[in-house]
Amino acid sequence: MKLIKLILSSLLIFSQTQANTIYDLIKIPNLEIYNLETKNKLRYLYAKQPFTIGVDNNINCFKSLKKDLDEKYLIIEKNLNRYSQNFLKKINLKYIVLCEDLSISGINTAGIPDNIMKTLILDIKFNQKYFERVIHHEVFHIIHDSYKDIFDEKVWSKFNIEAFKYAECSTCTKKVGLDTNLNPNGFITEYSQSTASEDMAEVFSHLMYGGFPENVDPILEKKINFIKSNLLKIDKNFLL
Repeated sequence: MKLIKLILSSLLIFSQTQANTIYDLIKIPNLEIYNLETKNKLRYLYAKQPFTIGVDNNINCFKSLKKDLDEKYLIIEKNLNRYSQNFLKKINLKYIVLCEDLSISGINTAGIPDNIMKTLILDIKFNQKYFERVIHHEVFHIIHDSYKDIFDEKVWSKFNIEAFKYAECSTCTKKVGLDTNLNPNGFITEYSQSTASEDMAEVFSHLMYGGFPENVDPILEKKINFIKSNLLKIDKNFLL
């Protein structure tokens, strides 16, 4: 019995030490390890208590019930397993933080990517209808932030008709719809019309998850080819 208690105690100390080490790396408090043994070496953590981060303490997220974590983890892992260890290393993504009711400056969001800290925070309670597609959307923001020279927003914007202008920021517009447009006319969702980076992320997420309509217009076709060709510049073995 004493040996069992000693082993359990040692495991607890080891786990806490690992969690503390990860905190030193990504600067998010109140995290516990969910799974470190993944085939592409992603490290999954979850909020054991609510946390507040950001320069202005404007990012908040809350803990989840274990059954919710277990259910959504399987979905998240399945989708993130699409990315190889080599590709994840190239785009600077290593840690996935799971929590719920994620917000930034009081605005709810599906995820917050940070390629500097190699971290993606995901709200496991985000709209179920779009949940899987949104995972890839947020991964693209990591890709874009790591390779802005390749995924040039000025080049992308020229694919649109000359009269079209993106908003200054994704929260500066009411174009927030995530339903796939059956007749895209250059934009796969309403949200694609918000900013160039969100437009790219929406196209990428449809490439990864699927769901393009039969009628893909010439503008959208150019955008699709742009994403595909530039992904291969990062990793020639990348598979869509």
